[in-house]
Amino acid sequence: MIEIDLSSDTATRPTPAMRRFMAEAPVGDEQRREDPTVNRLQEMVATLTGKEAALFLPSGTMCNAIAFCVHAARGETVILDQWAHPARYEAGGPAWLASVMLRAVDSPRGTFTAEQVRPLLHPGDTHTTRTSLISIENTANRGGGAIWPLATLHGLRALADEHGLRLHMDGARLMNAVVASGTSAATYAAIVDSVWIDLSKGLGAPVGAVLAGSSEFIERSRRMKHLLGGAMRQAGIIAAAGIYALDHHVERLAEDHANARLLADGLATIPGIRLLHDPIETNIVFFDTGETGLTPQEIGHRIEAQGVRMGSEGSANSIRAVTHLDVTSEDCEKAVEAVRSACQ
Repeated sequence: MIEIDLSSDTATRPTPAMRRFMAEAPVGDEQRREDPTVNRLQEMVATLTGKEAALFLPSGTMCNAIAFCVHAARGETVILDQWAHPARYEAGGPAWLASVMLRAVDSPRGTFTAEQVRPLLHPGDTHTTRTSLISIENTANRGGGAIWPLATLHGLRALADEHGLRLHMDGARLMNAVVASGTSAATYAAIVDSVWIDLSKGLGAPVGAVLAGSSEFIERSRRMKHLLGGAMRQAGIIAAAGIYALDHHVERLAEDHANARLLADGLATIPGIRLLHDPIETNIVFFDTGETGLTPQEIGHRIEAQGVRMGSEGSANSIRAVTHLDVTSEDCEKAVEAVRSACQ
Protein backbone atom coordinates (compact mmCIF):
# COMPACT_ATOMS: atom_id res chain seq x y z
CA MET A 1 0.00 0.00 0.00
CA ILE A 2 1.35 3.43 -0.98
CA GLU A 3 1.49 5.64 2.12
CA ILE A 4 3.75 8.43 0.81
CA ASP A 5 2.97 9.45 -2.77
CA LEU A 6 5.62 11.77 -4.22
CA SER A 7 4.92 10.87 -7.84
CA SER A 8 3.11 14.18 -8.45
CA ASP A 9 1.35 16.99 -6.65
CA THR A 10 -1.81 15.78 -8.39
CA ALA A 11 -1.85 13.11 -5.68
CA THR A 12 -3.41 15.61 -3.27
CA ARG A 13 -6.82 14.79 -1.85
CA PRO A 14 -9.49 17.30 -0.80
CA THR A 15 -9.35 18.04 2.90
CA PRO A 16 -12.42 17.46 5.08
CA ALA A 17 -12.99 21.22 5.25
CA MET A 18 -12.78 21.50 1.48
CA ARG A 19 -15.27 18.64 1.09
CA ARG A 20 -17.74 20.39 3.39
CA PHE A 21 -17.34 23.63 1.45
CA MET A 22 -18.00 21.77 -1.80
CA ALA A 23 -21.10 20.07 -0.42
CA GLU A 24 -22.61 23.39 0.64
CA ALA A 25 -21.83 25.33 -2.55
CA PRO A 26 -24.76 26.95 -4.38
CA VAL A 27 -25.01 25.68 -7.95
CA GLY A 28 -26.72 26.45 -11.25
CA ASP A 29 -26.30 25.75 -14.96
CA GLU A 30 -22.65 26.46 -15.72
CA GLN A 31 -23.13 26.30 -19.47
CA ARG A 32 -25.74 29.06 -19.24
CA ARG A 33 -23.38 31.04 -16.99
CA GLU A 34 -25.86 30.65 -14.12
CA ASP A 35 -23.73 28.74 -11.62
CA PRO A 36 -22.91 31.30 -8.89
CA THR A 37 -19.96 29.33 -7.53
CA VAL A 38 -18.35 28.90 -10.94
CA ASN A 39 -18.89 32.60 -11.60
CA ARG A 40 -17.32 33.50 -8.27
CA LEU A 41 -14.25 31.34 -8.96
CA GLN A 42 -13.81 32.90 -12.39
CA GLU A 43 -14.05 36.40 -10.93
CA MET A 44 -11.51 35.48 -8.25
CA VAL A 45 -8.97 34.27 -10.79
CA ALA A 46 -9.55 37.26 -13.09
CA THR A 47 -8.84 39.54 -10.13
CA LEU A 48 -5.89 37.46 -8.96
CA THR A 49 -4.24 37.60 -12.38
CA GLY A 50 -5.32 41.14 -13.25
CA LYS A 51 -7.05 39.90 -16.41
CA GLU A 52 -10.42 41.03 -17.78
CA ALA A 53 -12.05 37.61 -17.58
CA ALA A 54 -11.49 33.96 -16.71
CA LEU A 55 -12.97 30.58 -17.59
CA PHE A 56 -13.28 27.46 -15.42
CA LEU A 57 -12.16 24.33 -17.27
CA PRO A 58 -11.88 20.64 -16.39
CA SER A 59 -8.09 20.50 -16.77
CA GLY A 60 -4.91 22.42 -17.46
CA THR A 61 -4.39 20.36 -20.60
CA MET A 62 -7.65 21.79 -21.93
CA CYS A 63 -6.45 25.28 -20.99
CA ASN A 64 -3.35 24.82 -23.14
CA ALA A 65 -5.33 23.23 -25.97
CA ILE A 66 -7.81 26.12 -26.06
CA ALA A 67 -5.10 28.77 -25.84
CA PHE A 68 -3.23 27.20 -28.76
CA CYS A 69 -6.43 27.00 -30.80
CA VAL A 70 -7.37 30.62 -30.14
CA HIS A 71 -3.92 32.20 -30.43
CA ALA A 72 -2.62 30.32 -33.48
CA ALA A 73 -4.10 29.51 -36.88
CA ARG A 74 -3.79 26.03 -38.35
CA GLY A 75 -0.31 25.34 -39.65
CA GLU A 76 1.31 28.17 -37.70
CA THR A 77 4.21 27.65 -35.30
CA VAL A 78 4.29 27.69 -31.50
CA ILE A 79 7.66 28.06 -29.75
CA LEU A 80 8.09 26.35 -26.38
CA ASP A 81 10.62 24.45 -24.29
CA GLN A 82 11.48 20.95 -25.50
CA TRP A 83 10.12 19.43 -22.27
CA ALA A 84 7.05 21.67 -21.98
CA HIS A 85 3.81 19.91 -21.13
CA PRO A 86 2.13 20.45 -24.55
CA ALA A 87 5.21 19.09 -26.32
CA ARG A 88 5.52 15.93 -24.23
CA TYR A 89 2.48 15.11 -22.14
CA GLU A 90 -0.71 16.18 -23.93
CA ALA A 91 -1.13 13.21 -26.29
CA GLY A 92 -0.31 15.24 -29.40
CA GLY A 93 -3.02 17.79 -28.63
CA PRO A 94 -1.28 20.73 -30.35
CA ALA A 95 -1.18 18.77 -33.61
CA TRP A 96 -4.55 17.03 -33.28
CA LEU A 97 -6.64 19.88 -31.90
CA ALA A 98 -4.89 23.11 -32.88
CA SER A 99 -3.08 21.80 -35.99
CA VAL A 100 0.02 23.80 -35.11
CA MET A 101 3.72 23.17 -35.59
CA LEU A 102 5.96 23.10 -32.52
CA ARG A 103 9.50 24.55 -32.46
CA ALA A 104 11.28 23.41 -29.34
CA VAL A 105 13.94 25.36 -27.45
CA ASP A 106 16.65 23.45 -25.60
CA SER A 107 16.93 25.61 -22.52
CA PRO A 108 18.50 25.28 -19.08
CA ARG A 109 15.83 24.34 -16.55
CA GLY A 110 13.04 25.11 -19.05
CA THR A 111 13.50 28.89 -19.03
CA PHE A 112 14.61 30.29 -22.39
CA THR A 113 15.50 33.81 -23.45
CA ALA A 114 14.48 36.13 -26.27
CA GLU A 115 17.94 35.60 -27.76
CA GLN A 116 17.28 31.87 -27.99
CA VAL A 117 13.88 32.42 -29.58
CA ARG A 118 14.76 35.10 -32.12
CA PRO A 119 16.50 32.74 -34.62
CA LEU A 120 13.42 30.49 -34.60
CA LEU A 121 10.97 33.20 -35.65
CA HIS A 122 9.58 33.45 -39.17
CA PRO A 123 6.95 35.81 -40.61
CA GLY A 124 5.70 33.07 -42.94
CA ASP A 125 5.87 32.78 -46.71
CA THR A 126 5.02 30.36 -49.50
CA HIS A 127 7.26 27.67 -48.03
CA THR A 128 7.58 28.44 -44.32
CA THR A 129 5.01 28.57 -41.55
CA ARG A 130 4.42 31.78 -39.60
CA THR A 131 5.41 31.92 -35.95
CA SER A 132 2.40 33.11 -33.98
CA LEU A 133 2.78 32.07 -30.33
CA ILE A 134 5.38 31.61 -27.61
CA SER A 135 4.33 29.33 -24.73
CA ILE A 136 6.11 29.26 -21.38
CA GLU A 137 5.66 27.08 -18.30
CA ASN A 138 5.93 28.73 -14.87
CA THR A 139 7.20 26.95 -12.87
CA ALA A 140 9.09 24.74 -15.34
CA ASN A 141 8.36 21.13 -14.36
CA ARG A 142 11.31 19.45 -16.07
CA GLY A 143 13.53 22.26 -14.87
CA GLY A 144 12.93 21.06 -11.34
CA GLY A 145 10.19 23.58 -10.60
CA ALA A 146 12.29 26.50 -11.81
CA ILE A 147 10.80 29.99 -11.56
CA TRP A 148 10.96 32.26 -14.59
CA PRO A 149 12.96 35.46 -13.92
CA LEU A 150 10.89 38.57 -14.58
CA ALA A 151 13.64 40.06 -16.73
CA THR A 152 13.55 36.99 -19.00
CA LEU A 153 9.78 37.23 -19.31
CA HIS A 154 9.94 40.93 -20.14
CA GLY A 155 12.50 40.13 -22.82
CA LEU A 156 10.12 37.64 -24.41
CA ARG A 157 7.27 40.17 -24.16
CA ALA A 158 9.33 42.75 -26.03
CA LEU A 159 10.23 40.19 -28.70
CA ALA A 160 6.60 39.14 -29.06
CA ASP A 161 5.46 42.75 -29.46
CA GLU A 162 8.21 43.40 -31.99
CA HIS A 163 6.99 40.53 -34.19
CA GLY A 164 3.25 40.61 -33.49
CA LEU A 165 3.21 37.36 -31.52
CA ARG A 166 1.09 36.16 -28.62
CA LEU A 167 2.58 35.02 -25.32
CA HIS A 168 0.90 32.27 -23.30
CA MET A 169 1.76 31.08 -19.78
CA ASP A 170 1.11 27.54 -18.67
CA GLY A 171 0.65 28.33 -14.98
CA ALA A 172 0.10 24.82 -13.69
CA ARG A 173 2.30 25.73 -10.71
CA LEU A 174 2.12 29.51 -10.96
CA MET A 175 1.12 29.88 -7.32
CA ASN A 176 4.26 27.99 -6.32
CA ALA A 177 6.25 30.63 -8.21
CA VAL A 178 4.25 33.39 -6.52
CA VAL A 179 4.87 32.10 -3.01
CA ALA A 180 8.53 31.24 -3.56
CA SER A 181 9.47 34.48 -5.35
CA GLY A 182 7.19 36.98 -3.61
CA THR A 183 6.06 38.16 -7.06
CA SER A 184 2.28 38.45 -7.45
CA ALA A 185 0.29 36.41 -9.93
CA ALA A 186 -0.87 39.69 -11.50
CA THR A 187 2.72 40.78 -12.07
CA TYR A 188 3.51 37.57 -13.93
CA ALA A 189 0.20 37.61 -15.80
CA ALA A 190 0.60 41.22 -16.94
CA ILE A 191 3.48 40.09 -19.15
CA VAL A 192 1.49 37.48 -21.07
CA ASP A 193 -1.68 37.46 -23.16
CA SER A 194 -3.16 34.42 -21.45
CA VAL A 195 -2.45 32.42 -18.32
CA TRP A 196 -4.02 29.58 -16.40
CA ILE A 197 -3.82 28.28 -12.84
CA ASP A 198 -4.19 24.61 -11.94
CA LEU A 199 -6.37 23.88 -8.94
CA SER A 200 -5.62 20.16 -8.60
CA LYS A 201 -1.87 20.24 -7.94
CA GLY A 202 -0.38 21.93 -4.89
CA LEU A 203 -3.60 23.83 -4.20
CA GLY A 204 -5.24 20.51 -3.36
CA ALA A 205 -8.54 20.63 -5.26
CA PRO A 206 -9.69 17.36 -6.84
CA VAL A 207 -10.18 18.73 -10.36
CA GLY A 208 -10.06 21.82 -12.54
CA ALA A 209 -8.09 24.78 -13.83
CA VAL A 210 -8.93 28.39 -14.70
CA LEU A 211 -7.82 30.15 -17.89
CA ALA A 212 -7.59 33.96 -17.88
CA GLY A 213 -7.09 36.67 -20.48
CA SER A 214 -8.90 39.47 -22.26
CA SER A 215 -12.69 39.41 -22.51
CA GLU A 216 -12.44 38.69 -26.23
CA PHE A 217 -10.01 35.84 -25.67
CA ILE A 218 -12.23 34.27 -23.00
CA GLU A 219 -15.35 34.50 -25.17
CA ARG A 220 -13.54 32.68 -27.96
CA SER A 221 -12.21 30.21 -25.41
CA ARG A 222 -15.73 29.55 -24.11
CA ARG A 223 -16.80 28.42 -27.56
CA MET A 224 -13.75 26.15 -27.78
CA LYS A 225 -14.61 24.75 -24.36
CA HIS A 226 -17.99 23.66 -25.68
CA LEU A 227 -16.45 22.32 -28.90
CA LEU A 228 -14.00 20.17 -26.93
CA GLY A 229 -16.72 18.79 -24.68
CA GLY A 230 -15.76 20.80 -21.63
CA ALA A 231 -19.12 22.42 -20.91
CA MET A 232 -20.62 21.41 -17.58
CA ARG A 233 -23.89 21.81 -15.66
CA GLN A 234 -23.96 22.14 -11.87
CA ALA A 235 -20.19 22.55 -11.75
CA GLY A 236 -20.23 24.72 -8.63
CA ILE A 237 -19.60 21.60 -6.55
CA ILE A 238 -16.11 21.25 -8.04
CA ALA A 239 -15.51 24.97 -8.55
CA ALA A 240 -16.04 25.40 -4.81
CA ALA A 241 -12.90 23.36 -4.19
CA GLY A 242 -10.96 25.92 -6.21
CA ILE A 243 -12.39 28.79 -4.19
CA TYR A 244 -11.50 27.05 -0.94
CA ALA A 245 -8.00 26.30 -2.22
CA LEU A 246 -7.33 29.90 -3.23
CA ASP A 247 -8.58 31.11 0.14
CA HIS A 248 -6.75 28.57 2.32
CA HIS A 249 -4.01 26.68 0.48
CA VAL A 250 -1.82 29.27 -1.22
CA GLU A 251 0.49 30.45 1.55
CA ARG A 252 1.00 26.91 2.79
CA LEU A 253 2.80 26.09 -0.49
CA ALA A 254 5.90 27.39 1.29
CA GLU A 255 5.75 24.22 3.42
CA ASP A 256 5.97 22.11 0.26
CA HIS A 257 9.01 24.06 -0.88
CA ALA A 258 10.73 23.56 2.48
CA ASN A 259 9.90 19.85 2.36
CA ALA A 260 11.32 19.56 -1.15
CA ARG A 261 14.60 21.06 0.05
CA LEU A 262 14.60 18.70 3.03
CA LEU A 263 14.00 15.78 0.67
CA ALA A 264 16.76 16.91 -1.71
CA ASP A 265 19.26 17.40 1.09
CA GLY A 266 18.60 13.88 2.32
CA LEU A 267 18.79 12.29 -1.13
CA ALA A 268 22.10 14.02 -1.77
CA THR A 269 23.66 12.05 1.11
CA ILE A 270 22.93 8.69 -0.54
CA PRO A 271 25.93 7.20 -2.39
CA GLY A 272 25.27 7.08 -6.13
CA ILE A 273 22.43 9.63 -6.05
CA ARG A 274 23.01 12.98 -7.76
CA LEU A 275 20.61 15.92 -7.72
CA LEU A 276 19.89 17.16 -11.24
CA HIS A 277 18.87 20.70 -10.25
CA ASP A 278 20.27 22.94 -7.61
CA PRO A 279 18.99 24.98 -5.91
CA ILE A 280 15.56 23.50 -5.30
CA GLU A 281 13.32 26.50 -5.99
CA THR A 282 9.84 25.13 -5.35
CA ASN A 283 8.35 21.65 -4.83
CA ILE A 284 10.00 19.42 -7.46
CA VAL A 285 13.15 17.33 -7.02
CA PHE A 286 14.86 15.44 -9.85
CA PHE A 287 17.70 13.07 -9.10
CA ASP A 288 19.96 10.82 -11.16
CA THR A 289 20.37 7.15 -10.22
CA GLY A 290 22.99 6.13 -12.77
CA GLU A 291 25.86 5.69 -10.33
CA THR A 292 23.82 3.37 -8.11
CA GLY A 293 23.89 0.64 -10.75
CA LEU A 294 20.09 0.48 -10.54
CA THR A 295 17.49 1.77 -12.97
CA PRO A 296 14.79 4.19 -11.81
CA GLN A 297 12.28 1.38 -12.30
CA GLU A 298 14.24 -0.95 -10.03
CA ILE A 299 14.50 1.71 -7.34
CA GLY A 300 10.82 2.52 -7.86
CA HIS A 301 9.77 -1.07 -7.24
CA ARG A 302 11.92 -1.30 -4.13
CA ILE A 303 10.62 1.90 -2.54
CA GLU A 304 7.01 1.03 -3.40
CA ALA A 305 7.49 -2.16 -1.41
CA GLN A 306 8.22 0.22 1.49
CA GLY A 307 5.08 2.30 0.83
CA VAL A 308 6.76 5.17 -1.06
CA ARG A 309 6.03 6.20 -4.64
CA MET A 310 8.05 8.49 -6.92
CA GLY A 311 7.97 8.95 -10.69
CA SER A 312 10.39 7.93 -13.45
CA GLU A 313 10.78 10.95 -15.70
CA GLY A 314 12.41 11.58 -19.05
CA SER A 315 16.00 10.35 -19.16
CA ALA A 316 16.89 6.75 -18.47
CA ASN A 317 18.35 7.47 -15.05
CA SER A 318 16.14 10.16 -13.51
CA ILE A 319 13.44 10.06 -10.85
CA ARG A 320 11.08 12.90 -9.95
CA ALA A 321 9.71 13.53 -6.47
CA VAL A 322 7.08 16.21 -5.87
CA THR A 323 6.00 17.49 -2.47
CA HIS A 324 2.43 18.59 -1.81
CA LEU A 325 -0.41 19.04 0.65
CA ASP A 326 -0.51 15.37 1.70
CA VAL A 327 3.25 15.03 2.34
CA THR A 328 4.79 16.03 5.66
CA SER A 329 8.42 16.64 6.60
CA GLU A 330 8.39 13.28 8.38
CA ASP A 331 7.18 11.65 5.17
CA CYS A 332 10.11 13.19 3.30
CA GLU A 333 12.55 11.79 5.84
CA LYS A 334 10.96 8.34 5.48
CA ALA A 335 11.15 8.62 1.69
CA VAL A 336 14.88 9.40 1.87
CA GLU A 337 15.46 6.31 4.00
CA ALA A 338 13.40 4.19 1.59
CA VAL A 339 15.61 5.31 -1.30
CA ARG A 340 18.73 4.74 0.81
CA SER A 341 17.57 1.21 1.61
CA ALA A 342 16.69 0.55 -2.03
CA CYS A 343 20.16 1.58 -3.18
CA GLN A 344 22.04 -0.63 -0.73
